[in-house]
Amino acid sequence: MKIALYAGVAAVALTAGVAAAQARDTIQIAGSSTVLPFASIVAEEFGAAFPEFNTPVVGSGGTGGGLKQFCEGVGENTIDIANASRAIKDSEREACTAAGVTDIREIQFGFDGIVFATSVDNDAFALTPEFVYKAIAAQVPVDGELTDNPYTNWSEIDASLPDQAIRLAIPASNHGTREVFEEKVVLPGCETAGVTDEDSCLVLRQDVVVEISGDYTETLARLQSNPETVGVFGLSFYDQNRDTLEVATMDGVTPSLDTVASGEYPVSRPLFFYVKGQHIGVIPGIEEYVQFFLSEGISGLGGTLEGSGLIPQPADKTAEVLAAFEAGAM
Repeated sequence: MKIALYAGVAAVALTAGVAAAQARDTIQIAGSSTVLPFASIVAEEFGAAFPEFNTPVVGSGGTGGGLKQFCEGVGENTIDIANASRAIKDSEREACTAAGVTDIREIQFGFDGIVFATSVDNDAFALTPEFVYKAIAAQVPVDGELTDNPYTNWSEIDASLPDQAIRLAIPASNHGTREVFEEKVVLPGCETAGVTDEDSCLVLRQDVVVEISGDYTETLARLQSNPETVGVFGLSFYDQNRDTLEVATMDGVTPSLDTVASGEYPVSRPLFFYVKGQHIGVIPGIEEYVQFFLSEGISGLGGTLEGSGLIPQPADKTAEVLAAFEAGAM
């Protein structure tokens, strides 16, 4: 009897949540600052192309912040879509499930590169993962022993680097960019330097590293207030600010749409958004928004988003993603 009662209460709660979502008629989106400009463009284009639907509202907050909101539950007071610059974690899926979000549909829509840039008036940087690791790690190997980081200028790390004080502005832990930065730059650099303890590799200096919780405009403002700062950005943001930023090479490769798409540039990642399947058919326009986003004219080769810095993925991959979404695959 008790089991039946509990099951009935849970069913009523879920139904009430979906019914509450019905009271809202505008798609709500939050998450990655890297995906933000792309999603904002699509939202505006979608509103113009589909006047029967309201223009989606797109916010930021970082990948982690967006997925946290996404996983708060089902209903009017929860977002419909979370933008992400990395794949959802198992722990985040578990949080979603615990809150009743059981239909999570992953949409991969293209690629972006992570770039290092400084003020356009500064000397150019030719970086490697090892150089970056040696600049930001709290401890680095000196004569075979880990010691407190002694470097104050980039040229002390390697004579090929500018004689410029070490200052870095990097994404804080709420950003998916931070995880890719650690995985594809810091850890490989640490390994090349001969350090095998991954935990120590990721302990960063507090004297020269600033962690940015906001979006890339906050990082850009940091560079403008201190031109010696090297900032970490998405390639698409750099492309939109070429007049003020000087981009660094990484392992001798200049980041560009071509070098990221080909895999030649080593610091790149796929981009995603996650759709709350339980809101499809409840919040108007979600299915149409996804189909529009994945259309060739928007995210395909030569599409609107490529002109704004997105690296399109192969058309067959997009077709596969769309088919899985429409089939309800999670």
